[in-house]
Amino acid sequence: MPASHTESGTQSVLSARNLTVGYGSFVLMHDVSFDVRPGDIFFIMGGSGCGKSTLLRVLMGLKEPAKGSVSFLNRPFWPGSLEDRYAARRRSGVLFQQGALWSSMTLAENVALPLEQYTTLSAGEIRSQALLKLALTGLAGFEDYYPSEISGGMRKRAGLARALALDPAVLFLDEPSAGLDPVSSRLLDDLIVELRNGLGTTFVIVSHELASIFSIATTCIFLDADTRRMTACGNPHDLLHDSATDPATLRFLTRGGETPVSGRTV
Repeated sequence: MPASHTESGTQSVLSARNLTVGYGSFVLMHDVSFDVRPGDIFFIMGGSGCGKSTLLRVLMGLKEPAKGSVSFLNRPFWPGSLEDRYAARRRSGVLFQQGALWSSMTLAENVALPLEQYTTLSAGEIRSQALLKLALTGLAGFEDYYPSEISGGMRKRAGLARALALDPAVLFLDEPSAGLDPVSSRLLDDLIVELRNGLGTTFVIVSHELASIFSIATTCIFLDADTRRMTACGNPHDLLHDSATDPATLRFLTRGGETPVSGRTV
């Protein structure tokens, strides 16, 4: 089992310890432990069916693990009360694979929705915050467009703006590049780095896209479907060149003869 990469005394946004996740008696992953530090762009990587999205649901407080614990800002919520999980969700945001925007609402109305539900801001203040979040994601001028009127990449950005509405400490992204062309995918990667640098937001991202992993990940873990364990934890560039890296992780990082992005942009 790889050691946690968080040094003693360094506060973590998320901490997972000895997690076992699955469905009923079917176990996807055993003994998963890691820390997500403030400002990390943390990737959960692995092949199809290894349990990446299931683990994400556990970290979001939506699915209880069969075993183990999860803490958010040093406050445990697995195990914990429903109030503990609500408190963690209130400080987090989610970008779903397809954006999950309401088609009958404009982009500004989509972003305003969580502000209307969870704050006491006036209508004018909510509109102002919605426009700000859309501007931060490169959608200034598109506030009154409907999701059907913009491209897939722009819908992902609008979904990200809505996830930012409540100024979360951590953003969970489930396969954010799914369905995007390489150019749109790289622009989304660049936006994630800009938001991390500008707002200090921590990102936890499920992805199998090597271009994104090597370009923007500060830390990643690898879930091995064969052993049903987490077999690597660290920066992907370091894992690639470490002779002690697990063979399954190396095969994943070098699959198809793809060449890692040179240099680090984060």
